[in-house]
Amino acid sequence: MTLAQLLPSTGIAAPPVLEEALWPVGTTATRDDLVIGGVSVSRLAARFGTPCQVLDEATARSRTRAFRAALPAAEVVFAGKSLPCREVYRWMAEDGLSLDVCSAGELALARSVGFPAERILVHGNVKTPEDLKAAVAYGVGRVVLDSTDEIGHLESSARAGQQVLIRVTPGVDARTHPAVATGVEDQKFGFSLASGAALEAVRRVAASPSLRLVGLHCHLGSQIRHVAAYEEAVRRMVRLIASCGVPIDQLDLGGGFAAPYLPGETPFDLGGFAHRVRVALNYECQAHHVPVPRLLIEPGRSIVANAGITLYRVAAVKHTATRTFVAVDGGMSDNPRPALYGARYTVRLVGRTGPQAPVTVVGRHCEAGDVLAENVPLPADVRSGDLLAIPATGAYHHALASNYNLVCRPPIVGVRHGEPRLLVRRETEEDLLRRDL
Repeated sequence: MTLAQLLPSTGIAAPPVLEEALWPVGTTATRDDLVIGGVSVSRLAARFGTPCQVLDEATARSRTRAFRAALPAAEVVFAGKSLPCREVYRWMAEDGLSLDVCSAGELALARSVGFPAERILVHGNVKTPEDLKAAVAYGVGRVVLDSTDEIGHLESSARAGQQVLIRVTPGVDARTHPAVATGVEDQKFGFSLASGAALEAVRRVAASPSLRLVGLHCHLGSQIRHVAAYEEAVRRMVRLIASCGVPIDQLDLGGGFAAPYLPGETPFDLGGFAHRVRVALNYECQAHHVPVPRLLIEPGRSIVANAGITLYRVAAVKHTATRTFVAVDGGMSDNPRPALYGARYTVRLVGRTGPQAPVTVVGRHCEAGDVLAENVPLPADVRSGDLLAIPATGAYHHALASNYNLVCRPPIVGVRHGEPRLLVRRETEEDLLRRDL
């Protein structure tokens, strides 16, 4: 509790304190504004409207450097699905990262900025024939195969020597939300290790005249906080490598490194991960008498999540017998994550401080589940027209956005050294009508 809350009659208001690790690097708060990347968010809202997604370039690039520094011998592959945006793909290319895409659409975005084909991996649990043809046409470096049918589809269209990895379901529970757990048995991703399907896929690809097996891939899920899960994945994957009977040069451990969304949450222990995984990999390879493969990792969320914020205008405040609803001009069309799997956020009112009360921030859409944040403290006098900022919205917001209720999707505004720049323009009603014939 602040001094102003303890002694409201004194008129004393302490400077606002930002929640540690949630906001872009260098963000500052005053009593009447919030400054990100050297730019006032009040001015951003006035210029670009709301809802508005703001992305701090310096924060995103600092994260790419952190991953490369922690794992200098590894290949860092940006998970393009987390923020499919031309400018972001350019940053990743310039910073020496590779790129993971999951569709012909994400590949087209990569091609439009000239992302080097040899540094692109294509995967996902379903790659249509059109996706695979697009990958072959661009000459992508590697395709991660996810099913027996997919092996056949790629064999029929690939050039001789197309490099591939096999996606393995290692049966590792990373203790994350079931909706984003992808390393456990009995789900749609990959070839099961326990059933022997993974080893059978390895043998089939190794015998293929058109495909060249270069590695194995696994992905445990999202928002993973425990390094031990990755260590266990290494142990199981190396045992599989020892059983393959063919050289395996690359081991992709996927991503899923947690980003902080709420006060008190800390960033993923990247240094601890780098050390412990290297130790585990070297030990297991020595124990099983196999060469140490090159390590690949796929951070997406942990690079861009805390580089982004979203700005909303309060449209209405409604008091019921049990709580206060604060309705904003966006919602599940620009952030479906709370509705999809219970994601939680913190919220800040920009421009005013004072005694606070818990509220539920809801969106504008015709669904009772259109809730952005529950039981969050905001000034008790919150009212229509107020500007709200939600941090940690750089990942999977633009990517998952929809046009529910035919609401136009918001822009992405990049900020750097005090200068704002439109990266993705706001969708218009003309955009919506153009496809409807």
